[in-house]
Amino acid sequence: MSLGTFEIKYKKLNNFAKEPTRGSAAAAGYDLYAAIENDTTIAAHSTKKIGTGIAFELPEGTFGAIFARSGLATKQGLRPANCVGVVDSDYRGEIIIALHNDTDWPQTIAAGDRVAQLVLLPYCGMTFTEVENLEDTERGEGGFGSTGV
Repeated sequence: MSLGTFEIKYKKLNNFAKEPTRGSAAAAGYDLYAAIENDTTIAAHSTKKIGTGIAFELPEGTFGAIFARSGLATKQGLRPANCVGVVDSDYRGEIIIALHNDTDWPQTIAAGDRVAQLVLLPYCGMTFTEVENLEDTERGEGGFGSTGV
């Protein structure tokens, strides 16, 4: 089931920028590319910001979730440093991916490499009300591992 297709306006901010693409018609994520002039190396266990050279105008009531590309993460040990990035609908600046190298070896990103994927998601607004007590549940305050293996 699809919720439809949204037109996403984007702006190229440099000559290296590429329009996001997806690997198949049913892919949820759209690949984002490294809009860099020269290859760049990410040292072992460090993070480097990689520009995509694009800015978005996302629909109100949505956000862009930036996820790792599974191949990049499993084969090269590279993932977004914040694990999942959030691009708010009112942000108009360049989408920058903070890539973290989880390996013990330097990893290289080439100009034009796919570095992350963007998924458009809706969100619910929230208001907060301070109370003295919360409703009881069967789980209660059971945290990490409290529901079994």
